Amino acid sequence: MTGNAGSSTQENHFRQRLRVMAEKIVIFCRYYVPLIVLLPYRTLQFFYQIKTQVPIEPKHSSSFITDSEIQSEFAHHAPGVAMMNNGSFGCCPASVISALHQWQLKMFRQPSHFLLNELKNRILESRTIIKDHINAEDVDEVSIVDNISTAAAIVLQQTAWAFAEGKFNKGDAVIMFSCTYGAVKNSIEAYFSRAGGSVIEVPFNFPLNSNEEIISEFRKALEREKGNGRRVRLAVIDHVTCVPTVVMPVKQLVKICRDEGVEQVFIDAAHAVGSVDVDMQEIGADFYASTLYKWFFCPPVVSFLYCRKSATHSDLELHHPIVSHRYGKGLAEESFWVGTRDYSPYLVLPSVMEFVNRFEGGLKGIIKRNHDAVVEMGKMLAEAWGTNLGCPPDMCASMIMVGLPACLGISSDDDATKLRPHLCDKFGVEVRIHYQAPKDGEVGSTTGYVRICHQIYNKVDDYYKLRDAVNQLVRDGFTCALEINEA
Repeated sequence: MTGNAGSSTQENHFRQRLRVMAEKIVIFCRYYVPLIVLLPYRTLQFFYQIKTQVPIEPKHSSSFITDSEIQSEFAHHAPGVAMMNNGSFGCCPASVISALHQWQLKMFRQPSHFLLNELKNRILESRTIIKDHINAEDVDEVSIVDNISTAAAIVLQQTAWAFAEGKFNKGDAVIMFSCTYGAVKNSIEAYFSRAGGSVIEVPFNFPLNSNEEIISEFRKALEREKGNGRRVRLAVIDHVTCVPTVVMPVKQLVKICRDEGVEQVFIDAAHAVGSVDVDMQEIGADFYASTLYKWFFCPPVVSFLYCRKSATHSDLELHHPIVSHRYGKGLAEESFWVGTRDYSPYLVLPSVMEFVNRFEGGLKGIIKRNHDAVVEMGKMLAEAWGTNLGCPPDMCASMIMVGLPACLGISSDDDATKLRPHLCDKFGVEVRIHYQAPKDGEVGSTTGYVRICHQIYNKVDDYYKLRDAVNQLVRDGFTCALEINEA
């Protein structure tokens, strides 16, 4: 008996080792073999492009990227996971990752030459691409920064200095919506509120039926504060909100700010570039910041801050929060050098444009493709669960909110936070969950929503997997109160 048990145990260990070895072989073949095969070609292609500086033109032939090529570009994604949360951290195709590695190697070959003699011009090239894409008037209006938190710090620290220097008075206000992103709210508290400013928070009454609901609440808040004699120094407005997600009517909101005498307008557009059309001349904001790693295929950390010329040429003090050798030479100069670090992510914009132009219609084609797909999948899920969308389709970009079955019992932010990893760990589904408190007097309203995203790598099966996972929870009698809190 003991001998048989020992033999059985050894056999099980042997099988387990074989299984682990097989999984490692599969992973190696899936992720590394394509890179090894393509590396010599990519390296030659990369250095040829640097040497010749051939401009990247949109693709005009009929040989656009195929579905299999798209999947190959994202073969490094974890197998077996339906990734529908692109809005949180974005994605980066293999060809851009390859370019990133080549820039890193180029820097490491001769750091002094690269960082002192070449980096500035390479970053200028990336800034020029951004300037052209967003229709800015001048490249000096564009500064590359790491993320929206950095951009918000640049905009808000000058308001703190304005209070300290007596340009602003105690009680002067900033206006924002209640759905403003948490990190930006923290920046408002750290720089504006602590300096003596007050905060006007406009209600964001989700779910929504029209843009007019947003515009009306904003106008009422401004008119009320103006009637009370309060001076509104700054408006902070999202272009595409995070959760719950909608595309905000930024052009109309900026116009209201101008009409009501708001001095500065800062647009937090973290989700904008790559998911909606962006035009600085049409929007008309003083400051506009967007990431390029969420929906524009750059690696973290690449974002930009646009500062309208009239703002940069006024008496405003705009500086990068990290003070280094370029201090006082203008925000774009300060931002391109914040000390010794890896600047390679800033330099892949030409490669990103090359990738984007492999698609029919370029970036506009990708935006339409993602929007149409996320609306179709959102409607499918709402029908399958007997719920509703959080807003009309024309108010969403590449993300949409879909109501979850009420029987899941999502009754707090904590429930929503815990349900996300539960779906991922048990069903292999990556999505963002949102708790929406019922409005006053509402009974039986939807309180749980899922935010689904669509990026070019997503397949219909991803959304079927989410549909089936939620349906399974319902069949099993799952509730957040019983299941998650006991875990």
